[in-house]
Parts: sequence; structure tokens; C-alpha cells
Amino acid sequence: MTDPPRARAPRRDAAANREALIEAARVLLNEDPETSLDTIATAAGLTRRAVYGHFPSRNTLLAELAERGAARVAAAVARATSDDPVVDVALLGRLVWDEIEHVRAMTRMVVHGPLRERIGPALGLIHERLVGDAARAAELGTGRGDLPPEVVAHLIEGAAFTVLDESTRAGLSRVEGRRLVILAGLSALGLSWREAQAVLDTHRALLDEEAQR
Repeated sequence: MTDPPRARAPRRDAAANREALIEAARVLLNEDPETSLDTIATAAGLTRRAVYGHFPSRNTLLAELAERGAARVAAAVARATSDDPVVDVALLGRLVWDEIEHVRAMTRMVVHGPLRERIGPALGLIHERLVGDAARAAELGTGRGDLPPEVVAHLIEGAAFTVLDESTRAGLSRVEGRRLVILAGLSALGLSWREAQAVLDTHRALLDEEAQR
């Protein structure tokens, strides 16, 4: 009996071309979410026909970008946690922000559009962690206890999406955006603005990447 034929790995040039398309799309779509497939192909140094060999439509290219981004976010939030639920909410904001802030326009397009389902697994992991943080914070008296943890988690997520929109519109810097997403999340958890700022000041080494340099 002969062994079944093995699937051939893609040729090196084909794999390189695919990555060139992904990178060109990431850069151009962040500059203009309406960028055409032709423009992306040109930037990658490929013909339109070559593009269709990898992605049959613009939407399939966008879907892969969204899934790759979601995988990076999921890996980032798994890298660090805090036993203090208030600090953990702030840390989650920092970890997610640092993964998406350089592609804000494209991220907005994904989270507000039909491709959101592609990042569902990553959002689900974050949501579950926020629900747990909200429940523990309520038990400890460090977060609001007037709403169910599920609702509080949604409020924190909504605050983060609002910061994403505002930071893109106003062109906030990486540092300004990070600070705002942390403070907004803590506010949604139930902290006053002074309490939220105190958390940021106390844990600056953990919550501010630049402070560690």
C-alpha cells in the first residue's frame, strides 16, 4: 500500500506574496478603511490577478486581518493578570490598547461592522474576564454593586469603544489614548475620576509601558 500523497507547502514566493498583501492591507486600511483591493495589490507589488490567487474578495482579506488581530489581542490579554480586580480592569485596558492603537481606523471598522463576528472569540475572553473582575470588585466594595457584573462588563467595553472612536477622531497619541481607555474603564467600573487617577498613579509601572523604559 502506498502512502497517501502529502499536501505540498506553499511555495516560498507564494507565502511571501500573501504576507506582503496582509501587510499592505494593514497599513493602507488604517489610513483609509475604504482602500480598494487594486490599491492594496499595487502597494504589495502584485497584480490584481495575483491577489485573487490568495483572497477571492476584499472581504476575505479583511476577514483574515480581523482574525489575526483578534489572535494578537487574545495572546496579549493572556500574558498578564492582577489579583486586584480594579487593577485587572485597568491592565486589560492597557493590554488591549497597546495591541490595537496603531491600527485604530481599521479596528473601528471591524468592531462596528459585520466583521465583528470574526473577533468574537477574543472579545468573549475579554468579556468573561471583565465579568469576573466586576463581580469580585463588587464583593470587595471597590467597584459598583448596583448592577449585575454582566452589565458592568458591557459598560466597560462600551467605554473602551468610545475611547477608540474619540482617539481616532481627535488623533490622540499612544500615551494619551492609553490613559483615557484606562480611566474610562475604571469609571465604568464605578470609581470616581480621582480614584481612577490614583490607581493609574499607584500602578504606573504596570499600566504605562513607557514608564518602564
